[in-house]
Parts: sequence; structure tokens; C-alpha cells
Amino acid sequence: MQTRTLGNDTVGRIEVGAVGLGLMTFDQTGHQPREQLLDTVRAALDAGVTLFDTADAYGPGQELGPDAQGENEKLIASILDELGVRDRVLLATKGGAFRTDGGGWDHDGRPEHLRRAVDASLSRLGVEQIALWQHHRPDPKIDYADIIGTLAEIAASGKVRMIGVSNADPGQIRVAHETLGDSLVSVQNQFSPKFRSSHPEIDVCTELGLAFLAWSPLGGLSDAKELASRHPAFQKVAEARGVSAQQVALAWELAQSPVLIPIPGAKRSQSIRDSAAAADLELTTDELTALDQD
Repeated sequence: MQTRTLGNDTVGRIEVGAVGLGLMTFDQTGHQPREQLLDTVRAALDAGVTLFDTADAYGPGQELGPDAQGENEKLIASILDELGVRDRVLLATKGGAFRTDGGGWDHDGRPEHLRRAVDASLSRLGVEQIALWQHHRPDPKIDYADIIGTLAEIAASGKVRMIGVSNADPGQIRVAHETLGDSLVSVQNQFSPKFRSSHPEIDVCTELGLAFLAWSPLGGLSDAKELASRHPAFQKVAEARGVSAQQVALAWELAQSPVLIPIPGAKRSQSIRDSAAAADLELTTDELTALDQD
């Protein structure tokens, strides 16, 4: 698989597969047999996927509520250890969000919460330093500049190698970059054929040399009926190329900027293989124009 870069000369440059793996839907509460998840990770690595993305708030929230905190981190750590593939993965996580009763979400940008979140993730992941730690989402109760100040302290602690922000707007990205400098290496925002309003953030990341990690990059394209009704051009290109519409969607995203890395979720080996193949799908100028207008 072609690669894309995380980092810079100061924190080091790491080449990762151009398509990553989002782990939010990994779950072992009875819905997904462990062997299925092991096969998914094996397939991802075999296909060249090396950036794995989790968060301390990921887990079966509807069932466990606050007790879901950290479950996804512990699960993926145990899978990587069982397979003996830690050295093949750049494992990214996030902090600053938490699950509430009933499976809802809330945010906590206080310095004490963020510091505790880093320490807890270090313990659950079983690492001495987190490769990429990301602030999950702005907390409207806390001034964003103050949150970034805490992230600077976390970066200086040596507990994390690289810092990212998530769900940030262009102004917030610039605030983060001004304070964090080369410690800031990525922005993770939603982007897909269905959700295209992150173009300004992609432009800022391209300008500043930050990786843009696209979460939920398939959007509604995973549903065949919605695909046909909302995005017929993607289906048309897929049929002409003899590939899936998901591959076309991810290839279109990769063509938006050399800093963009989509991180689709997958719970089955065939799904991540299909997504990974998008890195080798080079769309023509005419195809990209048609998809841009769809």
C-alpha cells in the first residue's frame, strides 16, 4: 500500500498506510467473536494498514454506560499482544470525552481530566509512551486556548510522542498549531461523500503540513439504497471499474489532499481488505470531477 506521513523533523516522521482502521466498532460483549476481530486485524496488517485509531471513550456504551470507558483500548491492546504485532502498528488514542448513563457522550476539557486520561490510556494500552494522543472534542465549558495549553503540558511530559486534535474548526486548528508547534501532527474530523463540509479544515491541514484523519469516511455509502439515491455517481464509477462503491469513496477522499488519511471502521476481514484496496485505485480527472459534483 502507498503510505502517508505523520509527524515532522522535530518529533520524527512515521510512514503509515494511506488507509487506516477505526476501532470504535470493535466490541467483544458477545456481538463479535474474538477470532473474527483477530482475523480483521491480521487482514488489515496484511493489506498494509498500519494506523489504528481508538479512544478511551470507545466501547459498548449502550450496554455499559460509564463502565465502557477504556474497554476498546483494553480490547485492542490484548489483540495486538495475542498476535504479537505491536511493532507493526501505530496505535492512536484520544481523551477528553466520556460515556454517560444510557450510552450517551459528554466532554471534559479540564486539565486534571486530560492528565488523568493520558495516564489511564498508558496503563490500558500497556505502553510507556502513546504514539499519537488526540484531544477528542472541544468542551464548550472550557476555553479552547486553555485546553491547548494543557495539551502542551502533556506533550512536554514525554508521555505522548505526538499530539492531535479532533472535531476542530479552522480557527481552533490554527490556535493549536500556534501553541503546540511541531508537537501537533494531525486533525481528525468527519469527512465523506455524504459529509463534505470539512474542506476548510482539510485546506488548513494541507497548508500547515498536518495529517487529516477522516473519521466516518464512508458515511451513508455503506447502505446500498442510500448510495443509489444520494450518490449515483459513486455507484456508476464503481460499476465501471468493477470495484465497490466504498473503494471509490475512499479513493476520492485520498485524492482530495496528500495529507488525508481515511480511517474507516471494519469488523470483518473482507471489509478492511476492500477498504485497503482503495489506496491502489487511481481515479481519472473526469471521474473525480463527476464525484465532486455528485
